[in-house]
Amino acid sequence: MSEHDTAAPSAALQELRDVIDALLGPGGCPWDQAQTPQSLCDYLVEESFELIDGIRRGDSGEAMEELGDVFFILLFIAALYERAESFTLADSLRHSAAKMIRRHPHVFDDKTFGSIQELWDNWERTKRRENEGTGRRRVFDSLPAGLPPLLKAYRINSKAARNNFTWKTDEDVETQLRAEWYEWRQAMIEKDEEAAEREFGDYLFTLVELGRRKGIKANAALDFANQKFLRRFAAMEDLAEIRGLDFSELELEAMNVLWDEVKTGE
Repeated sequence: MSEHDTAAPSAALQELRDVIDALLGPGGCPWDQAQTPQSLCDYLVEESFELIDGIRRGDSGEAMEELGDVFFILLFIAALYERAESFTLADSLRHSAAKMIRRHPHVFDDKTFGSIQELWDNWERTKRRENEGTGRRRVFDSLPAGLPPLLKAYRINSKAARNNFTWKTDEDVETQLRAEWYEWRQAMIEKDEEAAEREFGDYLFTLVELGRRKGIKANAALDFANQKFLRRFAAMEDLAEIRGLDFSELELEAMNVLWDEVKTGE
């Protein structure tokens, strides 16, 4: 017998919904019963980040666990809206399915596109039609205000490109990147801290766009770099401990020797 649960996902989802109903029902949990969709937002963000961490580290066990936790929060939020008679989970799921069908006429209809750009152009036109009468008239009106800045920069550049507002070639972006670097260096030379921060932001924004054009998502790339640094630093500390060295007392040169040894051993 397989170690994995082969039951239909719908049965497992119903089981989780039954748990939520029990928590919110008579004799349930006072803490859960005090929650609102608004109060659960931070928990949704936290669980989502834990899921992302498991995925990026290649830990399928953690990804499995955290995916379930994300589903729990989502179903919890849906249950609260249902109890308030605002909308049901079925309403939300069917709305999403219909939206995806509309936005993929090359899959669900006989529409054909000659390029990915034509596909994105159609996607943007479809979104604009969907937003008619909703107050979301502008290209970036649907961009979530709470996105982390690096992720937001990627989404801004991506949406701008889909609307044909971007540099014509990668070389043009590289030229702009060099110009932004020069402006930042000038601000640093002039010791203008406000301008330096502003120009550094411009440099990062342009670098994000260059990465996007190369198929690199800056947020994910930086996260991988963070994890690599943390992993190597922890390995340095372990190596120092094995050799009886007080890591906090090491000079930079000695640390660099450990760092290079850790890198070589990867």
